[in-house]
Amino acid sequence: MPMTLTMKLRLIALTVLVLAMTAQAQDGSTAYNFLNVTSSARIYGLGGVNVSLVDDDITVVDQNPALLGGEMSGTIAMNYMHYLGGSNFAGLRYGHSAGERGAWSASLRYFGYGSMQETLPDGTIVGDFSPMDVAFGGMYSHDITDRLRGGIELKAIYSSYADYNAFALATDLGINYYDSDKDLSLSLVVANLGGQVKRFNESYDRLPVDVRIGWSQSFGSFPVRFSVTAWNLTKWKLPYVETGDGTDDKSGEVKDSFGSNLFRHLIFGLDLIASPNYYISLGYNYKMRTDMATYSRNMLSGFTLGGGFRMRNFSVGLALAQPHKGGTTMMFNLAYNLSDILN
Repeated sequence: MPMTLTMKLRLIALTVLVLAMTAQAQDGSTAYNFLNVTSSARIYGLGGVNVSLVDDDITVVDQNPALLGGEMSGTIAMNYMHYLGGSNFAGLRYGHSAGERGAWSASLRYFGYGSMQETLPDGTIVGDFSPMDVAFGGMYSHDITDRLRGGIELKAIYSSYADYNAFALATDLGINYYDSDKDLSLSLVVANLGGQVKRFNESYDRLPVDVRIGWSQSFGSFPVRFSVTAWNLTKWKLPYVETGDGTDDKSGEVKDSFGSNLFRHLIFGLDLIASPNYYISLGYNYKMRTDMATYSRNMLSGFTLGGGFRMRNFSVGLALAQPHKGGTTMMFNLAYNLSDILN
């Protein structure tokens, strides 16, 4: 018997609920947190996480596979990020339509952490090594209705740290509702489901499984799109230690109030969309700010700024943040639509 739309929606809702409950049952620390670093300058300028931004920019789909669509067919994108501590990240992504209602994408991401000294347990330096992570991704999305789209991404992750290496598999599941008349977008994502296939040693490292909900919308002719993203929803309490300005010897104060926990789950973004040829974005990530809660934090910590422009088949994006006064992060995107060449 063919499935009706109602049956499809119920099945999707049930699947997401079960996956969310599974994620909440996972306790303990996680590894592979580089998976939470976006490859999109557009997203980084909006606070680093945004699962509901509907745009023909293919770089945004790393946040939610349901944002991938046939309108991105033939687009190839490159990203580069200069991160804290001398780390450098880079990647490629290509997308293509699959029939009238589907699309697929393939990606490769590299995370390099610079050169480090390799030492023996007694402190003897025996050389240098360059730890790295590499993630290969395959994504598919499908239009369930004219306003509802679902997507899935499978990721294979290889890690090499000196003489140790590991391999893991992860999955992202997403769904997006978009009303073009109201420019209203609502999304739900379950990210980084999976686990290690090959461990570094005897210990098992968990993936950073997460449930994320997003809202994005503009209002009438006002040329600003607003976004709110809720993330880290598998755990309510996210306490941090506030150490003040470092001018006294007092120990840090643990912040664990309702308001503190609430705002550490939320990321706010503003997108200036006065023209289809350019954008300017501003984000505020309270968790980023409080994670840097030391006397070295500055007033810009937690804020991100981005901008970009496009000319015919070519687009460029750039985003900046300064989570710590000792380090500025920068992300750069370059995309080109190959449709004219392919056709």
